[in-house]
Amino acid sequence: MAALPDAEMLCVELTRALQARVTPATAMVGIHTGGAWLAERLHAALGIREPLGLLDIAFYRDDYDRKGLARDPKRSKIPFDVAGKDLLLVDDVLYTGRTVRAAMNELFDYGRPASIALVVLAERDGRQLPICAQHAGARVEVPGDMRLRLKRGDDGRLSLELERAA
Repeated sequence: MAALPDAEMLCVELTRALQARVTPATAMVGIHTGGAWLAERLHAALGIREPLGLLDIAFYRDDYDRKGLARDPKRSKIPFDVAGKDLLLVDDVLYTGRTVRAAMNELFDYGRPASIALVVLAERDGRQLPICAQHAGARVEVPGDMRLRLKRGDDGRLSLELERAA
């Protein structure tokens, strides 16, 4: 297996790719937890005027009845009117597409955006739903028994790591 890409460099590349997309109607929403970390970085680098929104999709997951609530639930916070906005929905890793589906369901509870573009640091094989990223930092080959995760160090630096799937 090839070495994992440098998450810090991917952030820089995503920032460059997204600059032309940012307008006064643009707002950004990060999905807890890794997507929120990435969104914090991109939001600041892009100078988006609307405050950053954050989503915890725990109650919108299609496996909630089986898995229950995560041990450290976060609170969703959308501090702007979603209606009519061009949203950049940010997550760390796009895998099955189920997290993104849940996030979009929650976003529509806040209003009807003009558009939603998915931004991810990395995408991998294994899609279970017809969802794709409009902006992806990297495409990473990951063995089926492994998970690709975004980690944030004490110094705030981001890194991609592989771990055994549970």
